[in-house]
Amino acid sequence: MSSIKNRLFVGDGQVRALLRDRDWSDFPLGEPDTWPAPLKTALQLMLDSTQPTCLSWGDQLSFFYNDAYIAVLGQKHPQALAKPFWQVWAEVESTLALEVNETLAGGSVFNQNVLFRIFRKEQPEDTWFTYSLLPLRDEYGQVVGVFNPCMETTSQIRGEQRADFFLRLADRLKGLTVPDEITLAASEALGSYLRAARVLYAEVNDAAGTFTIRQDWTRDGLASVAGEVRTLDSFGAQAISTLRAGQALLINDVTQDLRTADHADAYKKIGISASLTIPLMRSGQFTLMLSVHQTEPYAWTDTDVQLAYDLAERTWAAAESARAYQELLIERDRSQAVFDTMTEGFGMLDANWNVLYMNAEGLRIGNRPGQKLVGGNHWELWPEVVGSDLERMYRRVMQTRAPESVEFLHAYLDRDPGWLEVRAYPGVDGGLSIFFRDVNNRKEAEEKLRDADRRKDEFLAMLAHELRNPLAPIGAAAQLLQLGKLDNERVKKTSEVIGRQVNHMTGLIDDLLDVSRVTSGRIELDKVELDIDHVINDAVEQVNPLIRARRHELVVRHPSQAGTICGDRKRLVQVMANVLNNAAKYTADGGHIALTTLVREADVLIEVTDDGIGMTPEMSSHAFDLFAQAERTSDRSSGGLGLGLSLVKSLVELHGGIVTCKSDGLGKGSTFSIVLPLLRPNANPASVNSVVVASETPATARLRILVVDDNVDAAEMLKLVLEASGHDVMVEHGAHLALETSKREQPDVCLLDIGLPDIDGNELARQLRAQPETREAVLVAVTGYGQDRDRNDALAAGFNHHLVKPVDIAKLASILSAVKPI
Repeated sequence: MSSIKNRLFVGDGQVRALLRDRDWSDFPLGEPDTWPAPLKTALQLMLDSTQPTCLSWGDQLSFFYNDAYIAVLGQKHPQALAKPFWQVWAEVESTLALEVNETLAGGSVFNQNVLFRIFRKEQPEDTWFTYSLLPLRDEYGQVVGVFNPCMETTSQIRGEQRADFFLRLADRLKGLTVPDEITLAASEALGSYLRAARVLYAEVNDAAGTFTIRQDWTRDGLASVAGEVRTLDSFGAQAISTLRAGQALLINDVTQDLRTADHADAYKKIGISASLTIPLMRSGQFTLMLSVHQTEPYAWTDTDVQLAYDLAERTWAAAESARAYQELLIERDRSQAVFDTMTEGFGMLDANWNVLYMNAEGLRIGNRPGQKLVGGNHWELWPEVVGSDLERMYRRVMQTRAPESVEFLHAYLDRDPGWLEVRAYPGVDGGLSIFFRDVNNRKEAEEKLRDADRRKDEFLAMLAHELRNPLAPIGAAAQLLQLGKLDNERVKKTSEVIGRQVNHMTGLIDDLLDVSRVTSGRIELDKVELDIDHVINDAVEQVNPLIRARRHELVVRHPSQAGTICGDRKRLVQVMANVLNNAAKYTADGGHIALTTLVREADVLIEVTDDGIGMTPEMSSHAFDLFAQAERTSDRSSGGLGLGLSLVKSLVELHGGIVTCKSDGLGKGSTFSIVLPLLRPNANPASVNSVVVASETPATARLRILVVDDNVDAAEMLKLVLEASGHDVMVEHGAHLALETSKREQPDVCLLDIGLPDIDGNELARQLRAQPETREAVLVAVTGYGQDRDRNDALAAGFNHHLVKPVDIAKLASILSAVKPI
């Protein structure tokens, strides 16, 4: 038997030696001479391979590997040899089990750069692998094992991450010129990347035995220590000696490390349980240090150390450059070097208009990047400015030797015009020194402010007009009453005039207050179960006087079935009345208005159509903007402040609905459409035969559903809809409470908003997937973020489905119908 074993495992290497020396008497597959021929062949292929390779065989997936695979195992070697695969790699079972099962079913798998969190040292670590899973078959063609060649790509991925980190850091630091801002930005970047609790920069006075913390970044409420001065020896003489020698100081646990154990209280006092400190040496002296802190023990990796080293050097170099830049700005007229680093264009011209110097930013702004312009004539290089205000300003400064500035719209030859701010100063030898910068963004902002100011002025003028109109008849009525000698009929008519105009003014003020409440988020809805038909009837009753006064024909088409919604009756009547009033006001006397209500499967559609003045496409796109309605008529004959439609949009959205408008153009009427979600999704829409729908609608089991949304009204309304469908519903408005509730209640389905205030919905989904109580729950994202990238992010975070607000109740019902209670 020994000779057979030796022949099977002949050759050099650690694993072959272990296989030869092992006692196989208790092995599930028996002695090697009894092993199936395909297993022996696969073992030989694996052992001969120079690529990290393992294989698993039999019911227990007994685990074998070659010498190249030892580095993958780390401390698991040699105990892992011939053990069940999932006993060796228990930590990756949730990630790899499906693929292993797929391979055992006869398939094959190839993946590149997959992340695995493995235990091969004292602490878990993130690793990346490219690997194949290939089926191994016995003599009868049955799949009984998995062949697994792999290649660890952790170094490659870490390198790419490191390169990306420093590219992002470079972009972040590019616009910063204050040293403290640079160090703070770099500290935040490093802290976020390493998931650290604090990162600080300190200046060291080694002679005095102290260090001053210049800047620090902290997370999770950890106290800042910026500005504090501390003694070096209070953190341990041995630790400081390491730093004085120019070596990185790694402390995985301040209470266990011999260099810091006696000084653990000093570390704990400022929240440090583990630290990584990089000394920066200048002329052989310990002058600066970068320190990264964790509030719990942490095993620092070589990657952490190298990243911190590089960032410390780069950041301090950037900070020193920024400091030098600030000093050079003060003396920029004496030193040309400073102009090379300026963020605005700078150039010098001689008395003959020849270019003496132009910095890189000047070349970019002047649309001449990379060109050598020195010696060229300014007017030939930029012929587009000849005859412009800029040329006239340059010539005045050249002649008068007095500085001037101008804002100039530069008509570039090959791109859109752009605004420049140009300052010209008398230069040496009769020439000019010119500073210029791109001010397009500022000009756009100023234009937006002017537009907002114009709209405000128009609104105030309209408000004054609308308030004066009712004051005129009120004033006239008051004067008439003062005259006396009025019979009862005239007094009654005068009182009616005053009452009508006061009611009109009250309506104007109510509109203003409603807009203020909505825009400031102070409006409260008294939501109850409502029949939409009752809301429509109340609104029609309100606008009937205006309809009759304008001699309009109003046709109301009621739904063929009841439509139950959840809403504030007063506010929804206000919405419908505003839309009807709008149609009545902007339709010539004797016009036609139609109000149609259609109850659909998941919502109710209300359309108001008129044959009035209509709207241009531009006007339609701004119909619901605040104040924009002031532009609909020039004579204001229709009255009102133009706030009604803005209120309609806000109130409809507060009810979870949407409102739109369309018009074929001026003089062609308008149609306003309002969609509100039904309280109970209707199983028998008017346009579908009830028998057919019943046969196509799957039965839904009673589910335990957790709704998480910081919008209280939205969560409550969704709860009502789900409860009406027979489900048990729990509601939470924050992620932390949701996690607690989910552990206790173990829901079948979780409907999660993405934009939560404490933990976003994607992170909440990851945590729900990680805890045993909700690992198998169906997760549905319910969000206003609907782009492809948002959908992909949600699915990657662990969501099963992604729904965009307002939720399509029918689609949600379909999802729930496929869920089986856990």
